[in-house]
Amino acid sequence: MGKQRAVFLDRDGTINHEVQYLSRAEDFRLIPGVPYALQRLKDAGFLLVVVTNQSGIGRGLYDEAALQAVHDRMHEELGYFGITIDACYFCPHHPEHGVGDYRVECSCRKPLPGMLEQAALDFDIDLSRSYMIGDKLGDIEAGINAGCKSLMVLTGYGATESARLPKGVRAYLDLQAAVEAILVAEGKRKRKKG
Repeated sequence: MGKQRAVFLDRDGTINHEVQYLSRAEDFRLIPGVPYALQRLKDAGFLLVVVTNQSGIGRGLYDEAALQAVHDRMHEELGYFGITIDACYFCPHHPEHGVGDYRVECSCRKPLPGMLEQAALDFDIDLSRSYMIGDKLGDIEAGINAGCKSLMVLTGYGATESARLPKGVRAYLDLQAAVEAILVAEGKRKRKKG
């Protein structure tokens, strides 16, 4: 059996509505259509891996327990639709605004690929057959830096960030549209092999 395929997902602005420094579970709200899109990826055999920069921890705005409560809410809300996220990775660091041990140059803060590379080790993921979806240029660059195909969504910050997309990267209205593009591309790939 070959390595697994994954879709890496930014969280804020991609899965849930953007709330600057989201730190309270009660402020977590899924973007419409996200559960359906995630179910389609699961049905196609992809692992779902959330990779999120959380410099609010490093800045001292909230702690890891607050982040865990937000992730618990995300799992709970997606669970209503029968959807399971396979893993969540986060980077609490910030090289300039971090406090104490969080003020470091790390390899996990997007656009660096550390979170994706760690997930690839943990889950035996083939990064070249995987995708990264996000609403910021840093998400797109993290995917490219890890060797994934990257797609931008226009939810969250995507509407303003899409003007700076690297050549060959496309922007999609929302997660549903990005997932449709992935599934079409995968279908074409299978037909070429067949």
